[in-house]
Amino acid sequence: MQYDPIKNILGNAAKKTPLFRKIFYSLLGVMFLRTWYVKRALRELLAGKTTSFELFDAGSGFGQYSYFLAKNFPNVSIHAIDVKEDYIEDCRQFFAQAGIHNVQFGVEDLTVPTHVNRFDFILSVDVMEHIEDDVQVFKNFYAAMKNGGRLLIHTPSNLGGSDVHKEGDKSFVEEHARDGYDVNDLRTKLENAGFHVLFTKYSYGPIGTVAWRMGIKYPLLMLNAGKVFFLLLPLYYLATLWLTLIFMWIDFHSNNKRGTGLLVAAEKK
Repeated sequence: MQYDPIKNILGNAAKKTPLFRKIFYSLLGVMFLRTWYVKRALRELLAGKTTSFELFDAGSGFGQYSYFLAKNFPNVSIHAIDVKEDYIEDCRQFFAQAGIHNVQFGVEDLTVPTHVNRFDFILSVDVMEHIEDDVQVFKNFYAAMKNGGRLLIHTPSNLGGSDVHKEGDKSFVEEHARDGYDVNDLRTKLENAGFHVLFTKYSYGPIGTVAWRMGIKYPLLMLNAGKVFFLLLPLYYLATLWLTLIFMWIDFHSNNKRGTGLLVAAEKK
């Protein structure tokens, strides 16, 4: 399935007014289990930050994580980038309208070395699976970070990420350069770039994966089939949302031994 056309439809609806954008961010925060995991990890890794610090939102997309960080960490200065110029321009307009001035946006390619010894924290959520030359990106992250800086990555794992469970399965998202990471492979690539890995955790355990299918995969497949399903979607969620959220809550409070998502934190010593 091509994910970008659906994202563009939702993004175009969200950018009509600042209120729609904020509602859109809230919906993303509720419906995507990865957001639960990422926000919790950010609170843990940034706890005690009482002085100003610089953060790199590496692949900011709709800007929802930059918005969360700007609202919850008043001492942060954020440089948010994406390769999609229309996403960046939309974010610039919304953040200006919302009166948020500690976030700057730019169009950048993560495979191109751009920053040196600049950031205290780098965030990259569901970006690396789109980039073939991940080794170069990790080297660039290391060069861009100050000593003592931290990196947080979320990406699909090779244990069913992109809904690929065996050889021959087709990725749910056609735009992916890889179906998912092996946890040891990702750790090795980060360590070879110079990082010290702080932790690796699985998101979307077995019950979280079921929740993802109910809450995200099946609705997206319906929307990809035709715009008429936009009218039927509220009825679908009315019947299933309560169970989806229960499954997400259980997964979020579980110690997953395996999962279709991978959350990794690392540090530059």
